[in-house]
Amino acid sequence: MSAGLAVREVIPDSGETADLATDAGRSWLAQRYARSGAYVRLNMITSLTGGAVGADGTSESLTSRVDRTILGTIRRLADVVVVGAQTVRAEGMRRPRDGVLAVVTRRGLAAADARGLAPSEGRDGRVLIVCPADVADTFVRDAAALGAELVPVVDTSSSAILAALADRGLSRVVCEGGPAVASQFVGEGAVDELCVTVAPVVGAPPPGGPFLRLPVDVVPRTSPTGMLVDAAGFSYLRLSVSP
Repeated sequence: MSAGLAVREVIPDSGETADLATDAGRSWLAQRYARSGAYVRLNMITSLTGGAVGADGTSESLTSRVDRTILGTIRRLADVVVVGAQTVRAEGMRRPRDGVLAVVTRRGLAAADARGLAPSEGRDGRVLIVCPADVADTFVRDAAALGAELVPVVDTSSSAILAALADRGLSRVVCEGGPAVASQFVGEGAVDELCVTVAPVVGAPPPGGPFLRLPVDVVPRTSPTGMLVDAAGFSYLRLSVSP
């Protein structure tokens, strides 16, 4: 197997392994993450101390080749990827090659802070800027500069965001955070499945709190539906969320 791209399935304990560098391995992986019908997934990475970013202030110093391969699979299975504007700025996110990226913002997304979302060769995916309707007029210029479509919503609750996406035929949703957007979606009961990569990294506790910041009285009921591990010590857990 290719070094660094082998995974083993431990939930369920099938004893199966796969080389994600091969077509057969990637097909095997897609079968594990496939879902039917509409859904909302949360997909995030965390350190052992709960941080969503590593020492460089981005997820790049936490992630791995396997994690990026799984991320790509989850994105390809979805209709739309939802992120917060702060994640776009911090991670320097780029326009998708295909598919749809929805950026949630209350204060706007200046084109100067999101140059990677502008149209470029080989990146023909759509970008949606989801924002409160009462301030949408102030975002028109930046949306035009990014070649993005404005999606005004009554408010930026998860239900309003998901309804606006569903109206555009985007019903298979993966939310990638950051922590504020992720916590909102989970806290408002909008998520059907949590896909969490745990990196074998110990660091200082994140100043803003862990990657999910939920009130003590908000405890989603979850059950494990799948888990992969690799030789580098990463785990890739899937948890279904009960209504």
